[in-house]
Amino acid sequence: MGDLVSAVLFVCLGNICRSPLAEAALRAEAAARGLDLLVDSAGTAGWHHGKAPDPRAQAVALRHGIDISGYRARQVTAADFRRFSHIVALDADNLADLRGIAPADATARIGLLLDFVAGRAGQTVADPYYGDDAGFDVTWADVTAGARSIADAAQASG
Repeated sequence: MGDLVSAVLFVCLGNICRSPLAEAALRAEAAARGLDLLVDSAGTAGWHHGKAPDPRAQAVALRHGIDISGYRARQVTAADFRRFSHIVALDADNLADLRGIAPADATARIGLLLDFVAGRAGQTVADPYYGDDAGFDVTWADVTAGARSIADAAQASG
């Protein structure tokens, strides 16, 4: 996932679990490093539009000192493909959906979050929604690793 990393949109299905956690992790990592990055999240589906993240996602973020209760779910738009330098899917299905809906004039690089992490290219962040609370800890670990690697790439490209 080369090129200048300046604006990152994380995408999962409903935008209430994985992608808001990835957004939170990268916002925190960018702030800690003094990086000026635009960071947001969205879903390929609009089922949860306007809703706060899943309470379990909020809880895991809070355990790491980040309050995501003010985040609100939204659906990916055509403009996102021009607004963001990178659109980062959390799994292969959403990656395929993003590639299918990308407009002809899209400028964003589209890929998987774990493609940024050495040795994890092609892997997906498991969806914790239907599991127990422990799944959210696994998701947090994955999105945090991805956020660190994206921040590394942003520092190297900036």
